[in-house]
Amino acid sequence: ISSIGWVIAREISSDKIAELYGKLDGLKTGDILVLAGSIPNTLPETLYSDIMGKLEKKEVLFVVDATKDLLTKSLCFKPFLIKPNNHELGEIFGVELKTRDSVVPYAQKLLEQGAQNVLVSMAGEGAVLVCGNGEVYKSPAPKCTLVNSVGAGDSMVAGFIAGWLESQDYEHALKMGLAAGSASASMEGLAELENVQEMLNQL
Repeated sequence: ISSIGWVIAREISSDKIAELYGKLDGLKTGDILVLAGSIPNTLPETLYSDIMGKLEKKEVLFVVDATKDLLTKSLCFKPFLIKPNNHELGEIFGVELKTRDSVVPYAQKLLEQGAQNVLVSMAGEGAVLVCGNGEVYKSPAPKCTLVNSVGAGDSMVAGFIAGWLESQDYEHALKMGLAAGSASASMEGLAELENVQEMLNQL
């Protein structure tokens, strides 16, 4: 599993971009590439879709956790998973989404546009997974005290992927994602496996 996330907006040299593409050339069919976060304004807004286009023939599984155009421009490459939160999903369609039931039809619209599976995180409301095979899973969040939400979304993505690789079962993957995200949100740093398991036991 490879992950690329742009956190700091700064000048990125052409040499570094070439180095990045060189690393991407090493990906093989069935590998999972996570594209997460925003990108520096010194880089083209099409960077994520450019990367996906370059790797499309390798049949790499793409996971995209980004907002607005970065997310929607990736859909033509049929990403295996996208993970907007309910606010980001609402921004795409100009609506306000507050309940698990309300996000389902809009997640289905993203399936129609190319996503294979849509995982919508909803903080304390839990999460919804709408799958390309027609299945819909909804789950409340485990009970925990919010300490630090930074990294919780990334942890949810990691937990989902780990759960899916372990079982090929979407419901289990959703619960693993929720458990990992909630565990990280309940502490200052990233959660350990035992913390994730405690949350998973609630689900």
